[in-house]
Amino acid sequence: MDAWLRGVASHPSLFIALVAAGLALVVGVLLYNLLQERRVKRQIEKSFGGPTRAPTRERAEPTLRPDEPAANARSTVAIDERPEESVEPPLPEAGPEASELTEAATIAVPRAARDVVGPDPDIECVVVLNPGTPVPSAALARPRAAALAKPTRWFGRRGAALPWQPLDEAAGPWQQVAACLLLADRSGAAGRPDVSNFLGVVANAASELPAAFDPPDAGEEASRAEELDRLCADLDVQIGLTILKNELGQIAGTRLRGVAEAAGFRLAASGSFEYLQEETGAVLCSLQNYKQEPFTAESLRALSTPGVVLVIDVPRVAEPVKVFDQMRLTAKRLAKTLEGVLVDDNRRPLDDTALAAIRTQVQATATALREANIDPGGPRALRLFG
Repeated sequence: MDAWLRGVASHPSLFIALVAAGLALVVGVLLYNLLQERRVKRQIEKSFGGPTRAPTRERAEPTLRPDEPAANARSTVAIDERPEESVEPPLPEAGPEASELTEAATIAVPRAARDVVGPDPDIECVVVLNPGTPVPSAALARPRAAALAKPTRWFGRRGAALPWQPLDEAAGPWQQVAACLLLADRSGAAGRPDVSNFLGVVANAASELPAAFDPPDAGEEASRAEELDRLCADLDVQIGLTILKNELGQIAGTRLRGVAEAAGFRLAASGSFEYLQEETGAVLCSLQNYKQEPFTAESLRALSTPGVVLVIDVPRVAEPVKVFDQMRLTAKRLAKTLEGVLVDDNRRPLDDTALAAIRTQVQATATALREANIDPGGPRALRLFG
């Protein structure tokens, strides 16, 4: 051994080569372990449908293949209600397809129960109470006011064969009462503690009435909530179109407000301008500050901004593709009026090919929502994506 060491020491180049070989071996082992870890992680996420929605949900941006022009997820769409013959023809289909939605969207909410008045057991934890004698809505005031992690709804019906009615719309008396806890929304899934708290409130109500009831298992309901949340995470898409002032200029707040209101937008308490559907009052799209600072009547008097973003919340809009087509027309007109440019996140101008790719993703999301029996803009969608 000593002789070997003396031999190595007498040949510095050999010593260096051995050290380098040893380091290369160590690095190789570390890289191999890292690659194996990532492969296993991908397999796990694929098997279980991917991660759940984060507690704070940011706008999801469209993703195009590398050979497609970049499309801005911050695209903003303004709604145009001109006569149909004046509407610009549909965009040409993009050559390569937009990136596909993840496979978790294969879970479908039963169609027969969706968007009906009454309990929705496929997206809610539902507990039915059977009072010994009919009870008025006032008898349930305390449990209905309980602060819980997820939204709740309470229904009553005057007979087993009669329709459910919201307790806040009728006084009763009720032969049956249904307590419903939403299992998932944009803040995430209802966890086991959340479900247990809800069941505790219902149990107390049943004791006070008194009423017979059969509570579900809290763990099973929490598992259903996680599964529902994974589905919704893959369908939760918001699209934006950005308008930036030419030559890095600024848009005065007073001018912006005048232009926005002339286009049909109205300043909302949310800090953005909203375009509402006249018949229903539903928000079709919003006009937001590029600097991510809220607009207020006071701030607009002194504010200036480099641009604005038109946003469509796909799950919360009925007929998303039609709304997107109308939005792009308004975006182009606003860009011209404000002397701005319609751009992507890298400040590159958006052409019709890029807009067509975004439209394809809007269509794919709308189709996936309907296949999951969640009508875009319908009551279920508004609750799950609220």
